[in-house]
Amino acid sequence: MASGERNIGRFLKDVVQEMKRVSWPTRKELTRYTWIVLGTVAFITVFFAIVDYGISSIVRVLLG
Repeated sequence: MASGERNIGRFLKDVVQEMKRVSWPTRKELTRYTWIVLGTVAFITVFFAIVDYGISSIVRVLLG
């Protein structure tokens, strides 16, 4: 094997070892985190929609 192939093989072996050490979330935690992310995205979407509407209204009033 060439030196590069050995390095790739070693890298993949290290990746597998690291993946075994990862602390994966439980199903309950994953569901909770997913809802938090979706709620945050929804809140930010509504916030920016309101800000955009407000700025558009101000610009319309200023420009006639």
